[in-house]
Amino acid sequence: MYEMYESFGIERDVYDYAKTILDGLKERFEAVDANAEYNQLKVLCAMQKNRVSEADLKGSTGYGYDDLGRDRLERIYADTFGCEDALVRPQIACGTQAITLALFSNLRPGDELLYISGKPYDTLESVIGIRDCLGSLAEYGITYAQADLTPDGHFDEKSIREKICDRTKIVAIQRSKGYDTRRSISVKETGDVTKLVKSIKKDVLVFVDNCYGEFVERTEPTDAGVDMMAGSLIKNPGGGLAAVGGYIAGTKECVENAAARLTSPGIGREVGASLGLLPSFYQGFFLSPVVTASALKGAIFAAALYERLGFDVFPSSDEERTDIIQAVTLRSKEALLSFCKGIQSASAVDSFVSPAPSPMPGYDCDVIMAAGDFVSGSSIELSADAPLKSPYNVYFQGGLTSFHAVSGIIKTLQCLINDKIIDRSALK
Repeated sequence: MYEMYESFGIERDVYDYAKTILDGLKERFEAVDANAEYNQLKVLCAMQKNRVSEADLKGSTGYGYDDLGRDRLERIYADTFGCEDALVRPQIACGTQAITLALFSNLRPGDELLYISGKPYDTLESVIGIRDCLGSLAEYGITYAQADLTPDGHFDEKSIREKICDRTKIVAIQRSKGYDTRRSISVKETGDVTKLVKSIKKDVLVFVDNCYGEFVERTEPTDAGVDMMAGSLIKNPGGGLAAVGGYIAGTKECVENAAARLTSPGIGREVGASLGLLPSFYQGFFLSPVVTASALKGAIFAAALYERLGFDVFPSSDEERTDIIQAVTLRSKEALLSFCKGIQSASAVDSFVSPAPSPMPGYDCDVIMAAGDFVSGSSIELSADAPLKSPYNVYFQGGLTSFHAVSGIIKTLQCLINDKIIDRSALK
């Protein structure tokens, strides 16, 4: 094993240091595997219940009428996520579009959108109109309000009660931290706050941005009573095989509204060719509980390793996980670039290139993104990204196998030592 890691560019003392930390995580990893086993059976049962056959993998072209495999996959998503309906389409380009589709299709002029998990992810600022942008919700006369989390990262009941008004149509929750260091939000907390919101205003819709959260726990927000959730297939539920796509799951009415917005009123979900992608969508969803578990192990290992080196990590190594993202405060631009260089050099694709910060659509500063992906931009694969600003938090996620996730984190440590940002004496 030493020889293999040496060929990978890892020195013996770095490997020994990492191995000691890994050995202490066996119980955590066993708990992750137990959840993966549960969720694997859940997906398998949904596939068997819906009688998946080889014919379902053939797909469609053109208009996509009568695509039985596409329609069956959507029923499998709905059954797995404990809800009435789902829309799973390659025409949804990314997580931000899935969220945008869910919001635009279920809000009308004069309505108000209330986020109760604080400021949403950067790319949604343009969607909402927090940042001026062509085609935002604000342009359609939809207003925005925000209830911040408490200082310790929990829902603020007093603020929620104050912010819900007659115009409130959708109450939105972002489970994952985004480019922040707050706690990510569990399914139980999501369910509890949904009950609170419904007790304040019965006809309000509760929407959850579920990106990075699928299959981390044994239940999903729709199991806990939310009306609608959305996510990306090049994150957890695509299992690393889906090359594009997104989903919306929830009540039949919410999903039908989304389908009408995705294509056109009167046509809705009846069109939308699957274009030969169904085998990867089915197989990716089947594998996603195990792939998500691999990413979780990498995140837990990253937290434990950098925590022991004296860095602030969010969440800590012993916290219960509700998503696959691990944030590390690296404290300098040089450390951030070195970490990302380590992730890139550990990749199977484009390992020989160096990531560099650059402007990105939807962000207000330069962003660095490190990933050698089989699917471009796939953040269920080994990847790290960060806005280039103080305190230089890096956000690590993914790993199709736990071995790749772990070796990638070890490579970041080796890079930080090589670049003289971490002194080798810290490994003693």
